[in-house]
Amino acid sequence: MLGFRSQTPWSGAGAEPICGDAAAAVVAARKGMETPLTAVAEAFEELARRMEADGGELRLGPFGDTCALVSVLFSCLGMAFRFAEIEYVAKVNDLIGAAKSYGTLNDILDKDVENDCVKKQGSHSRNLRRVRLGLGLIKVLFEQFLSTQECSLYDAATTAYGQVCAPFHSWAVRKAVGAGMYTLPSREQLIVRLNETDCSVQKEMRRYIDASSPIIDYIDNLFLSRSISLDWSP
Repeated sequence: MLGFRSQTPWSGAGAEPICGDAAAAVVAARKGMETPLTAVAEAFEELARRMEADGGELRLGPFGDTCALVSVLFSCLGMAFRFAEIEYVAKVNDLIGAAKSYGTLNDILDKDVENDCVKKQGSHSRNLRRVRLGLGLIKVLFEQFLSTQECSLYDAATTAYGQVCAPFHSWAVRKAVGAGMYTLPSREQLIVRLNETDCSVQKEMRRYIDASSPIIDYIDNLFLSRSISLDWSP
């Protein structure tokens, strides 16, 4: 769903296996989250503060740990986003592992530019773009969800997918994703799964939107500052 290779958007084909320390980090990140949306929002606020404290530099380790939490949000969306969750976790897994060798997101781009492999399958830079699409998908979905009290999760997810991921997908994949959207939980069911109330979910979704925006913009600028356009399919 996030622009990844696949035969259909509902299979796990092509996803890298999750193993070792990175897998443990993802699993640990997801434990004990009674209110996952609140935990994710707080983590991104802390990540944004760290980035500011580090002079606008984003360190890879904290970034990977924070992004690992977002997989819980995909899980709350049910089977419609199962493929996206599998692929997203695989890419986060890669970046968590890369933190052993690279200090910052800038370091990843510098090395891949040097090796002329930014857009090559399996490169850290390409996986970073995919993770960024995942963050952006959740952000736009939340924005749509909050746009009106009457906005259904189906409408919010369909719009988010159309804006963030559909431009990179073939007609066949877009059609399959559209069919899968009908399995999404209702607006009320999502709020229950997130262990929030109608009031609190609005507050926490807004916190995620506000905190993730500078992170998303930062990642985009990493590519644009190196004259790498964002219109290629990751």
